[in-house]
Amino acid sequence: MEPTAALDIQTLKSLIKDSVREVMQEEWFKFFDLILPYVDNQEQAAIEASFSPADYSEDDFVEITHWFNNADNHVPC
Repeated sequence: MEPTAALDIQTLKSLIKDSVREVMQEEWFKFFDLILPYVDNQEQAAIEASFSPADYSEDDFVEITHWFNNADNHVPC
């Protein structure tokens, strides 16, 4: 018989939690891909030509990059 590695309950919970989080993240990305409309190159070029961040105040924007950089942390809505 091969020796078995015993996992303590916290390690097992952490492993399951991380696995579920990974699967949920994959499923959310699939969902977002389904609901976002397709934009072809011509339409994207027209959008970029008509939009200039200089036309808007900094107060009109919300920095959310850190939400994605810290995906393991809970971000309140």
